[in-house]
Amino acid sequence: MISGGGTGGHIYPAIAIANAWKERFPGSEFLFVGAEGKMEMQKVPEAGYPITGLKVAGLQRSLSLSNLSFPFKLMSSLSKAKSLVKSFQPDVAIGVGGYASGPVLFAAQNAGIPTLLQEQNSYAGLTNKLLSKRAKKICVAYPGMGQFFPSERIIYTGNPVRKDIMELEGKRELAIAHFGLDSNKLTLLVLGGSLGARTINRAVLAEMKAFEAAGYQLLWQCGKFYFLEMSKSVLESGLKHVHVREFIKEMDLAYAVADVVVSRAGALSVSELSLVGKPVIFIPSPNVAEDHQTKNAVAYVSQHAAVLLKDAEAIGNLKNAVDDIVNDDARAEELATNIKKLAKPDAAKAIVDTIATLIS
Repeated sequence: MISGGGTGGHIYPAIAIANAWKERFPGSEFLFVGAEGKMEMQKVPEAGYPITGLKVAGLQRSLSLSNLSFPFKLMSSLSKAKSLVKSFQPDVAIGVGGYASGPVLFAAQNAGIPTLLQEQNSYAGLTNKLLSKRAKKICVAYPGMGQFFPSERIIYTGNPVRKDIMELEGKRELAIAHFGLDSNKLTLLVLGGSLGARTINRAVLAEMKAFEAAGYQLLWQCGKFYFLEMSKSVLESGLKHVHVREFIKEMDLAYAVADVVVSRAGALSVSELSLVGKPVIFIPSPNVAEDHQTKNAVAYVSQHAAVLLKDAEAIGNLKNAVDDIVNDDARAEELATNIKKLAKPDAAKAIVDTIATLIS
């Protein structure tokens, strides 16, 4: 049983774990548990796995009427999670973070089922910190996580990513054709996450004419909340080399064609970009718990493996940051080389190894 979600940063590692387990133990049965109305309810079935949803939702940090329903949703989710655990009878329950993982792993732990946590970020989430007290193993993506979890149960695995991202060789021409790009132009890949990143979109919007005038082409995932606005602006601008997408499903092709990447610093993005080995500019979101995206980015910047551009400084400075990399071949090479040194390509295998020991 695998539980969690809410964002791609939780969902895709969960799917990668399931895929790696299925490859080794093809006769296994899976049940994913997510939060109703969240993106896992679409993405997990698309990956070929069954999923059921809980009514659970987060507690808002600001005063909100939605907080009044929180206790009722939590009790309902705990009750349903208990029933799911009892009916599915999993050999192991895995939590990847997100609202649904709390009730499910709590129910599994109460039923005496071994549980494993997968923490993607350099700063642990509250749910995982609470669940870690009874979890058998905690797989982490960064060293030094003993400040959050019992050290004797931590396994430093890295974050699992989709297998196709590790196989980029020979895909550039395919990507050029797929996205309708110009093979003679330098490609800037801009990623703001599946929902979109307001600041990154505004920064690109402010300088997209300058990017095109300088000879760049943009492959821009703006997110579903911003797609209509951004695509309209590009159309009205008359620019020919700014390719805006709501969501890029073929991330292996996007990474293969990229010369420089601009991205938020969510755990999944950081892990994928480590494997890709391209120069990266991280613009961390300041609107996340404990500012964990900045902590993720700083861990890489300290190793000269990425560039950090603060969210508050991105608009008006993005093109300069890109130019600084493009116009300095030695720096571009240093960034690409150093970020690849931080990659953990066998993360999914290591997590599967750990799960297998729990079951046996």
